[in-house]
Amino acid sequence: MLTSRATVYLEPELHKALRLKSVETARSVSDLLNDAIRDELAEDAEDLATFDARKNEATIGFEDFVKELKRHGKL
Repeated sequence: MLTSRATVYLEPELHKALRLKSVETARSVSDLLNDAIRDELAEDAEDLATFDARKNEATIGFEDFVKELKRHGKL
């Protein structure tokens, strides 16, 4: 797999934690960062898929929603 080099500026505490995790898990800092970024992007993709699947659902305004909650004794 072809990789690209990037400069990333981390807060000192995060950098220390990342280095410690790297040692504890015998994984490179790059592997840990790649996995974290991949997980974050996968979560975004799941959210977008959910939004897309629900785009045709009926919506309700906030005021109407609150009135419904009151009507059903939830508030």
